[in-house]
Amino acid sequence: MFGLFKRNSKLKVVSPVKGDLIQITDVNDDVFSTKMLGDGFAVEPFDGTIVAPLSGKITTLFPTKHALGITTDKGLEVLIHMGIDTVELKGAPFDIFVKMNQEVKAGDKLAQINLDKIKQAGLADTIIVVYTNMDLLKSVSAVDPRPLLAGDIVQEIEYK
Repeated sequence: MFGLFKRNSKLKVVSPVKGDLIQITDVNDDVFSTKMLGDGFAVEPFDGTIVAPLSGKITTLFPTKHALGITTDKGLEVLIHMGIDTVELKGAPFDIFVKMNQEVKAGDKLAQINLDKIKQAGLADTIIVVYTNMDLLKSVSAVDPRPLLAGDIVQEIEYK
């Protein structure tokens, strides 16, 4: 089952959106590409339906709707950042379908984004997934850049 931690196995993380998978180091924003916030991956989206990349609880919802956080049952904090500099849009292109403290499973719909509004504002619509408390992790697998569907396995992570 996607996004569930099993003893002696790795946690499989799935794509939050249909699109082209890229390395986090290729994101056009130094905060993410230098892994300042943590390791992870990014997707150049083909559509605006965003799903949970793993199972956990919604623990962060930004008022500007451009990002949200999920915390796993093992305490891993995962940031899903929707677009680059999209905080400037004050929530206009985003519809969020989850609430604080809501339990989600990998693949559950989190948000819908109007990608055209982001592009019309001259901003990038890259969807970024970051593990922000890397001290909990023993390993993060490399990603294989490719086209994928929402829910396709992207990465495996292993807790310490």
